Amino acid sequence: MSETSLPFHMKFEPGKLRKEEWERSIKDPEGYWDEKARALDWFKTWDKVLDESNKPFYKWFVGGVLNASYNCLDRHIKTDKKNKVAYIWEGEDGQVKTITYYQLYREVNKLAKVLQDLGVRRGDRIALYLPMIPELPIAMLAAARLGAPHVVVFSGFSAEALADRINNAGAKILVTADGSLRRGKVIELKKIADAALEKSPSVEKVLVVKYAGNNISMKEGRDLFYSDAINGVPANTYVKPEPTNSSDPLFLLYTSGTTGKPKGVEHGTGGYLVWVYWTLKWAFDVNDTDIWWCTADIGWITGHSYVVYAPLMLGLTSFMYDGAPDAPQPDRWWDMVERHGVTIIYTSPTAIRMFMKFGDDWVLRHDVSTLRALGTVGEPINPEAWLWYYRTLGKEKLPIIDTWWQTETGGFMISPTLGIELVPLKPGSATFPLPGILSEVLDDNGDPAPDGQRGYLVIKTPWPGMLQTLWQDPERYKTVYFSRFEGTYYTSDYAIRDPDGYIWFLGRADEVLKVAGHRIGTVEIESALVSHPSIAEAAVIGKADEIKGDVPVAFVVLRGNYMPSDALKAEVSKHIRNTVGPIAVPADIMFVNKLPKTRSGKIMRRLLKAVVGGASLGDISTLEDGASVEEVKKALEEMGGRIG
Repeated sequence: MSETSLPFHMKFEPGKLRKEEWERSIKDPEGYWDEKARALDWFKTWDKVLDESNKPFYKWFVGGVLNASYNCLDRHIKTDKKNKVAYIWEGEDGQVKTITYYQLYREVNKLAKVLQDLGVRRGDRIALYLPMIPELPIAMLAAARLGAPHVVVFSGFSAEALADRINNAGAKILVTADGSLRRGKVIELKKIADAALEKSPSVEKVLVVKYAGNNISMKEGRDLFYSDAINGVPANTYVKPEPTNSSDPLFLLYTSGTTGKPKGVEHGTGGYLVWVYWTLKWAFDVNDTDIWWCTADIGWITGHSYVVYAPLMLGLTSFMYDGAPDAPQPDRWWDMVERHGVTIIYTSPTAIRMFMKFGDDWVLRHDVSTLRALGTVGEPINPEAWLWYYRTLGKEKLPIIDTWWQTETGGFMISPTLGIELVPLKPGSATFPLPGILSEVLDDNGDPAPDGQRGYLVIKTPWPGMLQTLWQDPERYKTVYFSRFEGTYYTSDYAIRDPDGYIWFLGRADEVLKVAGHRIGTVEIESALVSHPSIAEAAVIGKADEIKGDVPVAFVVLRGNYMPSDALKAEVSKHIRNTVGPIAVPADIMFVNKLPKTRSGKIMRRLLKAVVGGASLGDISTLEDGASVEEVKKALEEMGGRIG
């Protein structure tokens, strides 16, 4: 890549060190990444840092050979990290386990031998349908050790969703569990898996972890208990890590859109590992004394990158929890932070708003003084939630590392950087692009949007962690990500850059309303709603209107000490009028006890829109709790089915 001139609007002041690091990465990307990639262990170094000969199918560290499992485990076994704790795990029932790097290394080797004996070879896909238990990262690393891409399917998905992903990937092996535990109840994973396997002929063998202790059926000749298989392997078994090319797929992860089948995002090995290693180091300045807790489920990209690969490559101790955040009561998380001495917590704005609803006392009864940094991920954070997090958990002392990124990007893209230099923070802004990321906010015509004007966030140059393609669908890859603005990665996110250069995210570009000719993002209205003292959570959708085009409709969850009333509705409407403007005042405000969310915590506005419009709900395989949809229907019925 030739030298790139720097956009005039990239204002990092104050933040001289960060600006210098970013400029170096943009002016000489190949030299920069050649240097950074050497933090990993390679069996063979690359011949070329970046191959752009077949845009937009970029290849990183071409000719380089390495292994993900080796970089997470083997290289630590030769150092004093050998007996360091890799994971502290706690279950909802209070059970606690610790596993050192050496123990993890042994378990991964044994499972790799089991998979080898079951016929797994380089390039075969392994599907994993497991709760948040140590066997999940063990299975991922065992697959990676053999050069077999893993396909993790979130354990809350339905049989149909599991079958879709297994079939698209052509997975040869499935690793699952008898069940998972949630709020004391058993979710029968094996039963769900069996239903999926009736439609999934590619799966030859199934390994079943005994976890929930529920009765299950085992199909002779196909199903094996994980423990039986592992116990048959000698403790000192060593499986040589498969030398994998940098561009060989490490994993497939399916991300669903509003329409069509889930997209199989394919991440390579070398570029992805380099990217997640450095982004975690930059953003949080992690060190050997940290107890790092990324609260995401490994079934999502956040868990892949920042529960498994980056923390293990960096030799960190991570905390893992399998259970509901408020079980048995709303201080469960803060109790675990106190007992385990967690130093960094990285969670979602959805979780933060849930804890806001419970009130400050649940946090204040615990000593959380071990925390040194807080992080957010998953969706734009409302300034009110940011401030609550900062004041109540951070005691107005801890930095909040608000990260923006996507399944497709592999790791953080826009974020504060404790590990380079912390620029002044603004509640609700993810600050600036990380090194290697040249972003822009464009208007409808593809021209740079003026400061303060909403536009589409795009990434103008390739970066190591980017997806390589969509599995077996290269045309869809080009159409979805590179056709909106020719040759530029289209994020589908709406953003504003302020006069200081800070980036503010306003949600998905398809979540923008056009009210009487004015464009307004649903997230902007939601942030204003949550800033009212009565409201803990909010979701806004657009409803077609003959006169105005769209009108906003709001669904709100009240804080514990407030009750629904017409007077409160009028007060909230006035608040929106004063904080955003008359065009943002909802045509109606509906009070509900819960909002429909995906199991990763994102509000499913599509379902709200379907209920209000009387349309089909479509695929609800990612829905966390069906009762939330019934809440919305009930609220609508109480209004006589009319809005506005």
